[in-house]
Amino acid sequence: MTVRGVHAILYAFFDENERLDRAAMRRQVELCLDAGVAGIAALGLATEVAKLTVDERRTLMQWVSEDVGGRVPVGFTILGQSVEEQVALVRAAEAAKADWIILQPPAVGSYGADEYIAFFSRIMAQTDLPVAIQNAPQYLGRGLDANDIATLMERHPNMTLIKAEDSAVGIERLIARTEGRIDVFNGRGGLELLDNLRAGCAGFLLAPDLVDRAVEVMRLYDAGDPAADARYAEMVPAIVFVMQSLETLICYGKRLFAARAGLTVHDRGPALRPTAFGLDLVARHAAAMGSFGRR
Repeated sequence: MTVRGVHAILYAFFDENERLDRAAMRRQVELCLDAGVAGIAALGLATEVAKLTVDERRTLMQWVSEDVGGRVPVGFTILGQSVEEQVALVRAAEAAKADWIILQPPAVGSYGADEYIAFFSRIMAQTDLPVAIQNAPQYLGRGLDANDIATLMERHPNMTLIKAEDSAVGIERLIARTEGRIDVFNGRGGLELLDNLRAGCAGFLLAPDLVDRAVEVMRLYDAGDPAADARYAEMVPAIVFVMQSLETLICYGKRLFAARAGLTVHDRGPALRPTAFGLDLVARHAAAMGSFGRR
C-alpha cells in the first residue's frame, strides 16, 4: 500500500429522495484521482457512515472499488457496535478488494483503554489487511494514548497506521512516543498541514473540498519548494470555515466541494441545514479556490 501522501475520504452524495447518488459518487472519485491523491477512502465521518445502513455501506465499498479500479490504494472505515458486526464489515471490505481498513471504536458507552485494546485486538486477528485505528476522541468521545497504541502494535504486525485528529504538537508527541514505528496520518480538514509534515506526519486523510490544493501543497513541501507556505496560506480561510464542527464540514464542506466540482447536494436528515449567509460564504470560498483541480 502506498502510504505517504494526501488520501481523499469521500463525502456521501444523496439524490433528492435521500438515496445514495451513484453518478455523483463516481464523479467524486474521478475528480480526486485526477487531482493526484495517493489513495481513496470511504465510510468515515465525512461519509456520514452512521446514517448509512449496512447494505449501503457494502454498496459504497463495491462502488468505490469499481471506480478506483486499482489505480490507487482503497481504504474503508469500519464502524460497528460489536466485534461480530465489525468483522462482518471487514469481510465485506476484503470482498471489495480493499487495500487497508480503519477501525473506529464502537459508539456505545465509554470504557477504559483495556476494553478498547481487547476489542480492536479481536478484530485485527481476523484479517491480514493492513489496519489503522481512528484515534479521534474529540469527535468520537473515546480514544487511545501512545502506550495503548504501542500495545496493539506489539500484538498485531498488520497494525501499520494511526488516523489521528490532533494538533501538530500532539502529532509530534505521538510520533515520538511510538518511536516512528508506525505511520501517522492526520485529518482535521488540513488544519496545520505544513506543521504536521514538519512534525513527521506521513500523510493526510481529507474530505475532498480542498484535497486538490492539499495535494499541491504536500508536493511542494516534499520538493523543498518554499512556495508551499504561500499555497497553503491561500487554503486556510476555507479550512477554518468548514472545520468548525463535524456537522459544519458535512453541511458546508460538502457544498464547497460541490460548488467547485459542479455537483448538487441533497441532505439526508437529520442534518445541519445551510443558511443563506452560509451559502454566500460557500460561494465566496469556492470562487477563491477556483474550479476543482484547476488554478
